[in-house]
Amino acid sequence: MERALERIWKAMFAIGAGGAIVVWAWRGWEWGVGFLLGSAASALNFRWIKQMVEALGVESPTRQRVAVLAGLRYLILAAGGYAILNYSSISIAAALAGIFVSVAAVILEIVFELIYART
Repeated sequence: MERALERIWKAMFAIGAGGAIVVWAWRGWEWGVGFLLGSAASALNFRWIKQMVEALGVESPTRQRVAVLAGLRYLILAAGGYAILNYSSISIAAALAGIFVSVAAVILEIVFELIYART
């Protein structure tokens, strides 16, 4: 399990950084920064979901904090998107594409597990 999470984090970093470089070269800095910000938001959301899942089986004050953050995470992400849309020239389309970095990393891990499960 830990090795899978480590591979997912590495894949998110590689996809986020590589995607930002490619998009920057293709469409300019506004798109590159937008993709990078979306990737960062995706990684943050993945971390929060991981913390929430880990806290489900634990009876502690941490569980309450995680529950509050789970409720606020979409508000925080929406506020970031609103700020990007209204107060900067950063591409919101690129930021939305970057949001899917964690999904792509998880899909890559699924494919990796399917390929190497046979050995």
